[in-house]
Amino acid sequence: MSLTSGIDFQTRKLAALSPGGFFFALHFRFAVPLLSHQAFPEEWMKRYTEEAYALRDPVIAWGFSTTGSCRWSEIEIPDPFDIFGQARSFGMVYGFAVSCGPMQSRSIASACRADREFTDAEIAEFERLVLQLHEITEPPKSLSRAQVEALRCIAEGDRHAAAAAKLGISESALKARLASARSTLLARTTTEAVQRARDYRLL
Repeated sequence: MSLTSGIDFQTRKLAALSPGGFFFALHFRFAVPLLSHQAFPEEWMKRYTEEAYALRDPVIAWGFSTTGSCRWSEIEIPDPFDIFGQARSFGMVYGFAVSCGPMQSRSIASACRADREFTDAEIAEFERLVLQLHEITEPPKSLSRAQVEALRCIAEGDRHAAAAAKLGISESALKARLASARSTLLARTTTEAVQRARDYRLL
């Protein structure tokens, strides 16, 4: 199973455990996650984004303050913007949060439902899946020399043909190296791969 397929498989399992929606944000680096996914109600996410609630969300604050799992009803962090209260109007009544990983690469997730509190077993299974996602998406500690050379050429502004000529390889070989680098870095585009390689000090 490829990494992308593995992520999709785990995401579907999380969705099955989350009747009211869920989200995960994996490996926060410099306040930005390496990979994220959200499946909460669309209108709620629109409000959440417009109001920049991520900066004020008790769930996110809790996730950065500790690791483990906690029901929303047990989170004691102040909620001056009544984010939990607003969420309830969208059917997000009962929920919990999960946090794992070191501070420099923290992963945070949350799930909700409208009808009842989640059981301990349901929370434990969700937490297990998030931990697996955290582990399989661990940022790379290195890139191959070929990947670095290809990314560096693009970072310096070379187009594919020029980069291939500089490296003495065919354009199709260059594209293969860039595709390999994108896969290693979990990047959707080469530009994103270059930025992540820089963020991880691999370039």
